[in-house]
Amino acid sequence: MHADLRHNQFFDEFGAMAIKNSATTYGWPAQLLHWVVVVLVISQYVLANMAESADSRMDTFILFARHKSIGITIFVLAIIRLVWRFLNEQPALPPGMPSWQQNLAKTTHWLLYSLIILMPITGLLGSAASNFPVTWFGLFTVPAFIAPDEALAELLHDFHGLLAGCVALLASLHLLAALKHHFFNRDDVLRRMLWRPR
Repeated sequence: MHADLRHNQFFDEFGAMAIKNSATTYGWPAQLLHWVVVVLVISQYVLANMAESADSRMDTFILFARHKSIGITIFVLAIIRLVWRFLNEQPALPPGMPSWQQNLAKTTHWLLYSLIILMPITGLLGSAASNFPVTWFGLFTVPAFIAPDEALAELLHDFHGLLAGCVALLASLHLLAALKHHFFNRDDVLRRMLWRPR
């Protein structure tokens, strides 16, 4: 009985959460998209490392296939999140925050958006240049937008790795900034991206 009450309370609170962003917090769609993309991006690094250290070519192929499928998913979710951002107001930055920090925060956000969208594109183009077909979890094949080209494939692979390093660096800075605001500044920068029922 207590479990049922907790279950009902959770869904009552979830249903009470705001859908659209406000001046003080993000709505649940923005929060959900943010955290799903975070988890998927982390899984990409794990899968890539596992694929590169796999014991057999078959394991490498399977792991990279999953890596590419998740990459396509991240691309679609990033586009949805970007559209949702344009359709909603954004919570205001904390009052008194220095202008250089505001500019740095905005620049970091837009760079992360750009990189998260560019990475799947370079991965898909690199696969096409390597003459490797890409499917989305085996359900459909993504068209090859360029012809096989060994030199271009190597260039795209290197560029994809460079972008991955940039994402890791910017995401780390983004996380450290959020933790700084939460534990040192004690403002709502981190809490506005956390689930809080109305």
